[in-house]
Amino acid sequence: MFDFLPAAVRTEVTVPLRFPDGFTTTARVFTFHGLVDAREHLAFGLGRLTDGRVPLVRPHSECLTGDVFGSQRCDCGPQLREAVERIADAGGYLLYLRQEGRGVGLYTKLDAYALQDTGLDTFEANLALGHREDERDYTAAAQMLGALGADRIALLSNNPDKTDQLSRLGVTVTECVPTGVYRSPANVGYLAAKATRAARFAELPFGG
Repeated sequence: MFDFLPAAVRTEVTVPLRFPDGFTTTARVFTFHGLVDAREHLAFGLGRLTDGRVPLVRPHSECLTGDVFGSQRCDCGPQLREAVERIADAGGYLLYLRQEGRGVGLYTKLDAYALQDTGLDTFEANLALGHREDERDYTAAAQMLGALGADRIALLSNNPDKTDQLSRLGVTVTECVPTGVYRSPANVGYLAAKATRAARFAELPFGG
């Protein structure tokens, strides 16, 4: 039972996807009516579900710098690429959520980068700018899942807050599936902060 007003699918279109490394797949892209925050979030339906299997779901927060321009200050782009392939193999949904910079917005995220260059970590920088460490809210994600008929999911994430929020909103998380951790010289501090401050991937190996 979902604990929010329902949303509805607005549009479904088929879109071929191609990533810079050559990986291709096809997605059913859904838009929605009635999302609580009125943002233009998208769901990408990938692969096919076998009878009785819960969908693999990745709620992925938009990261223009990492997803589009390949910034190595984070691991968002590689995690997005990994998620699309894994969900296409297993069957499920990638929820592309328009909440840049842990919900603070693109300009503020870049302001936080400037503070990180002076020695603050990613969480300290958000606090210094007058924001919470993480302002993301997954109510719209739960609404999207409800509209898609996915009240039981396997969650592809290293973030326990996603599990906690979705569970409180009435989504049954049957399994938490860890993602890879993609380290570069530019994001070692960022990953270390997530591991120590947000209880992420404490026992996971770093991916390539």
